[in-house]
Amino acid sequence: MIELQNIEKSFGEQKVLTDVNIKVNSGEIFGLLGPSGAGKTTIINILTKQEIADSGTWHLGASAIETGLMLDEDGFNPKTSAYQNLELYAGIYGVKKEHISKTLAQVGLSEAAKKPVAKLSKGMRQRLGLARAILHNPKILFLDEPTSGLDPSTAKGIHELIRGLQQNGATIFMTTHNMQEAVELCDYVALLNKGVIVEEGTPYEVCERYNAFKTVPDLGQVFIQKTGVALV
Repeated sequence: MIELQNIEKSFGEQKVLTDVNIKVNSGEIFGLLGPSGAGKTTIINILTKQEIADSGTWHLGASAIETGLMLDEDGFNPKTSAYQNLELYAGIYGVKKEHISKTLAQVGLSEAAKKPVAKLSKGMRQRLGLARAILHNPKILFLDEPTSGLDPSTAKGIHELIRGLQQNGATIFMTTHNMQEAVELCDYVALLNKGVIVEEGTPYEVCERYNAFKTVPDLGQVFIQKTGVALV
């Protein structure tokens, strides 16, 4: 469903991605882990045609209208309501208005539908961003740090929603700093550091490789100890 081969990308003299190879099968949740500045968002930007790779090839098994995207910068109009913001995108996607309320309910925002976005908490805005990304039932969903900065309860709710989307047939490509989150959610993970894939496999394989199940409870610490790569 998603494939990148030998992707290279630089911004000026700064090399951002080096020989990146990724393959995501249909219906999988793929987790791309790495510290800030590793190049995770650049990969999403290339796949969604917001950036152009310097070399290499990539394939996306869905059209632009069949993909959903949730970024850290949501771009919502703070003066209008949650419903009105989604109404704009419903028009772009050709989605019936009655589906807006259903999607808001899906992310737990029914009671906030009439609230101006400026009055929503960070967690509520992130759920609204997810609502926009899934409004048109995309085949492929890109989630850039979907639970960053959220309290455990809110993050758990988003995890449950992501699993539900997968069960309904979506292929999900997500970035995260959190190895524990990747273990709970993902079918396959890759660790990106300074633009290079330095580790990959199923979460179980990766954890077993580094003896993570017998060492420390914070799986992120395993990578710091064994690879020197901190997921922050």
